[in-house]
Amino acid sequence: MSANFEHTHYSLTAAFAFQLKRMAVLLTEKTRIIVQGITGKEGSFHTAQMLEYNTKAKVVGGVTPGKGGQKSEHGLPIFNSVREAIEKEGANASVIFVPPAFAADAILEGVFAGLELVVCITEGIPVRDMSRIVDYIRKGKTTVIGPNCPGVITPGVGKMGIMPGFIHTPGTIGVVSRSGTLTYESVHQLSKVGLGQSTCIGIGGDPIIGLPHLDAIKLLAEDPATEGIVMIGEIGGSAEEEAAAYIKQHVKKPVVGFIAGQTAPPGRRMGHAGAIISGSSGTAQSKMAAMRDAGIHVCESPAEIGETMRRALRR
Repeated sequence: MSANFEHTHYSLTAAFAFQLKRMAVLLTEKTRIIVQGITGKEGSFHTAQMLEYNTKAKVVGGVTPGKGGQKSEHGLPIFNSVREAIEKEGANASVIFVPPAFAADAILEGVFAGLELVVCITEGIPVRDMSRIVDYIRKGKTTVIGPNCPGVITPGVGKMGIMPGFIHTPGTIGVVSRSGTLTYESVHQLSKVGLGQSTCIGIGGDPIIGLPHLDAIKLLAEDPATEGIVMIGEIGGSAEEEAAAYIKQHVKKPVVGFIAGQTAPPGRRMGHAGAIISGSSGTAQSKMAAMRDAGIHVCESPAEIGETMRRALRR
């Protein structure tokens, strides 16, 4: 049997098994999505992409204050507020494509309205704006993904965000990443060795985000549709070390890890606003050491992710 046939066979088998289990985390067949900023250029474009990809999760409308009662170019109803969309369409999730100056308030609107999930794609939100709302996010029941993130996708079910849906394959590997680009690369590497994905979560690279690595890992660790986890981090902060400590104590599933920015010098900002190190804190080396100590299979290069996970699942 050829290697390509083996990989294809595994993907089909994993996809079938995936359908027999409970749908994966955050984005499920019961998710009813609204788009905040649906009439803007980015919001309109990605709404069309989500409508094309989503098969079980549904995009049910959009929110643009002052344009309530109209229809979007996709034929979806537009509402003046999130609460109105909940009342009239049963919305329980929102994806945000509003300008940076208004994005924090858009997140809060979703949180105060009681949505289950809010995904904020917007980048460039001032840190002071996120600082003033982070307590509301932490105390609320809403799961907030982002900001400055690619979003979340459950392959074969739906996506909320900007990731290319066609590269994803239904399966049993969960992915958590601060980097959108590395999310796509890890998905490519997994699919190349016949490993589909359960849920991929781009948590965002800003200093203040809604769902940190630790909470995302907890969701995937508890999900029966997920058999292995890929965790991708970056220099700066301590989120990856905190997640590693939890994994060491509580996670029995194989975890593969990668840290971006391994050659970054102290004090240099690399890409994301949160990817900055100070002294010996937040370095790639300290994070990788913590991950290895937790039993995580650490990759030196993202090109190793798929093969490393394949080997880890066989142990």
